[in-house]
Amino acid sequence: MPMTRDEIFAKVSDRLQDALGVDEDEVTPEATLTGDLGAESIDFLDIVFRLEKAFGIKIPRGELFPESLTAADSNFVQDGVVTEQGLAELRTKMPHADIDSFAEDPKVENIPELFTVNMIVNFLDARVNG
Repeated sequence: MPMTRDEIFAKVSDRLQDALGVDEDEVTPEATLTGDLGAESIDFLDIVFRLEKAFGIKIPRGELFPESLTAADSNFVQDGVVTEQGLAELRTKMPHADIDSFAEDPKVENIPELFTVNMIVNFLDARVNG
């Protein structure tokens, strides 16, 4: 039976509160994992593990949180800015993220802002409800 986005959000929120030690009111759809919720790289593995258990699915490594998005190909970044080719790659690897908003100021340093609670909900909605 399909899950609603609210049900998915509630489960995600619970897991993020447990994994990151944050309060319920801090976990909003727009909250960024690193900037707003204080996640560090090691936390991403824990978050994936908790989501797999909660939703009864397997999330292949790098699927939810792609690694080194910009290091793979020098054509993806020039002078600290993600190129059109890089944006196309992000859209391919992260269809669940808001790449259009990121494209308004596509600096490499802004990439962590793609990792929001809503991005996780979008990912899981697509996986669970197909």
